[in-house]
Amino acid sequence: MEYTILFFTHSGAIKFNRKLKSENIQCELMPVPRVLSSNCSIAAKIFYDGNIENLIDDEIEKIFITENNKNELVYESN
Repeated sequence: MEYTILFFTHSGAIKFNRKLKSENIQCELMPVPRVLSSNCSIAAKIFYDGNIENLIDDEIEKIFITENNKNELVYESN
């Protein structure tokens, strides 16, 4: 599955990227796509077939799953 993950801070995204690399999960940091948010922030694109809830931490603002070029919100921080 393809996911786009939005973060509250740049440092949170960098920590998340390091965590995934240590677990051999491919992670690409990029600007947040305008279609997902108007904030100038950073996002990560990952391909992950496990339970996405296992990757959620306090730094994550939102998670979208991408299927057929459409993004569906699957997680939003309270």
